[in-house]
Amino acid sequence: MQHSRRQALKTIVGAGAFPSATISPTAFAAESRPSGALPIRLLVLDLGGTTIQDRGDVPEALRRAFANHGITVTSAEIGAWRGASKRQVVRHFAQQRTAEPNVDRGKLADAIYKDFNARVKKAYSTAEPIAGAEETFVELRKGGFLLATTTGFDREIATSIFDRLKWHRYFIATVTSDDVTQGRPAPFLIFHAMESARVNNVSEVVAVGDTPLDLQAGSNAGVRGVVGVTSGAFTSEQLGQERHTHLLPSIAGLPALLRSNF
Repeated sequence: MQHSRRQALKTIVGAGAFPSATISPTAFAAESRPSGALPIRLLVLDLGGTTIQDRGDVPEALRRAFANHGITVTSAEIGAWRGASKRQVVRHFAQQRTAEPNVDRGKLADAIYKDFNARVKKAYSTAEPIAGAEETFVELRKGGFLLATTTGFDREIATSIFDRLKWHRYFIATVTSDDVTQGRPAPFLIFHAMESARVNNVSEVVAVGDTPLDLQAGSNAGVRGVVGVTSGAFTSEQLGQERHTHLLPSIAGLPALLRSNF
């Protein structure tokens, strides 16, 4: 069971596609690294809003899926859960908003999630990457960094996105909400990414995301860098209320940040 679960976490393309997890520090990040600090080795990137454009598709898909099953949830209520496991969101409101005693809430949640899943897969079949995302991946990989992605989507949705964009070659691991018992703000998505990349020290890890829950997860994981990007639905003022190390307009600023005194 443990072996199969670990295998499900990993999306590694081709033998030799990535350098060994024991790569030496590169000049890319070493120029101005504080004396004695470990080199950054792993960047853990959120998906929607961080690497893929956020057009509001996910909250709207959730709202409509709930409404289709007789449950009213406002956009503001859903917005507070951005970055969380989508299954967790569905279960929460299915339990909270169903008063009828004879309703099987588990089956209701499954039906709502199936509805949501179909809607969001259709929406993300046309969603475009954040401007400069792929160029950033290429530059970071050339600099010797390992890349992983974490998401509140399930494996099916994440795979459909990566297959369409052909992004598997850039990432040593994709970790989805299916792989953990608790989604954000718990740190487990990040820890699973570290496990897959064979990076043992949180001081060698930077987590990047566009929601308050992303930043909370990074802080709870205790990683070296907790970087917020304003390419999603939240402003710098909103993200700035959470613990973080840096705020950027988008992940396109990561290479320059990693060259600085991090």
